[in-house]
Amino acid sequence: MVRGVIVAGVVGAVLGLSACSRPAPAPEPVRAVRLVKVGAEALAGGVDYAGDVRARTESRLGFRVGGKLVRRAVDLGDNVRAGQLLAQLDPQDLKLAQEAAQAGLLAAQTSHDQALADQRRTKELFEQGFVSAAELERRDNTLKSATASLAQARTQLTAQGNQAGYTQLLADVSGVVTGVDAEPGAVLGAGTPVLRIAQDGARDVVFQVPEDKVKAMRVLLARKNALAVTIWGADQVVPATLRELAAAADPATRSFVAKADIGRADVRLGQTATVRVANGQTVGAPPAIKLPLEAVGEQGGRTVVWLFDAGSGTVQPQAVTLAAHEGRRAVIAAGLTPGQEVVVAGVHALSPGLKVKRYAEPALGVLGSVAEPATAAVR
Repeated sequence: MVRGVIVAGVVGAVLGLSACSRPAPAPEPVRAVRLVKVGAEALAGGVDYAGDVRARTESRLGFRVGGKLVRRAVDLGDNVRAGQLLAQLDPQDLKLAQEAAQAGLLAAQTSHDQALADQRRTKELFEQGFVSAAELERRDNTLKSATASLAQARTQLTAQGNQAGYTQLLADVSGVVTGVDAEPGAVLGAGTPVLRIAQDGARDVVFQVPEDKVKAMRVLLARKNALAVTIWGADQVVPATLRELAAAADPATRSFVAKADIGRADVRLGQTATVRVANGQTVGAPPAIKLPLEAVGEQGGRTVVWLFDAGSGTVQPQAVTLAAHEGRRAVIAAGLTPGQEVVVAGVHALSPGLKVKRYAEPALGVLGSVAEPATAAVR
């Protein structure tokens, strides 16, 4: 009897323990992943530089004489033509000097005429034997001196006339006013810049090249249409040729000034532009493999992507070598071949040998709403 009670108690305890144990966990659902098939496409990567449009030739104009600026006939941005009056100095002092030179010429002319008449009379008297040869020689020398003084006075008058004309600043060529450096009322010295004129004609895009890119840029010098210039705000792309690259770095920025020739493109001076230089490592190279940046991860210090094996339905990491970035895509230099399938979303949640399935776009429900997929894609 006691034995039966003991057996019954043991059986009850076993049944109670089994009732309290947790059920076996359900198998983890197979994840759905987004895949992309690896393919090769043209590599359009490069280096972009910010620049601005400038005239091929820009002149700083100033007066050739000093004086007080009394008038400026043009303003910033005005178009000018060759020979147009740009600015005026006070001409009073130079006009007085011109008048003095005119008077000097008149005096020199009178002295010359008198010396010439004296020389002729003396020559006649010498021929009649009334004066000596020394007297005739003296008259000849006086005439030569008067002739030289007359030539000097004429030259002086011409110079003073030019000086008086220099009080007007005239445009040498047609162009547009890009800078004003002096205002009426200022007393200027000879050669002081007053206006800057961008000449009509070819245009350049000027940009700065860092020291580590200079060698590659020199290869492109004079190579026709080696650059592509995009004009901001106009969605305009203009082929350009690298016309000039500075031999020395700017002491402040430690960069080299480069000028890209865009010819007579329909652009405005001062417009901002982007100069695209093709990546020297890919010029003429075969098409490259590109993947979204989200497909690239890191594992054990290596750059990897996750390859999908359609036969087993699993993923495995594959080490790759990056060549460059092109926008939101990574350019793969080695590690992949066209035709392979790569996971492009949720790579942080994957592990070697993980069972996955292809992600299928959800179908539209009866009322037009998107039906929730049974298994969400890895994100």
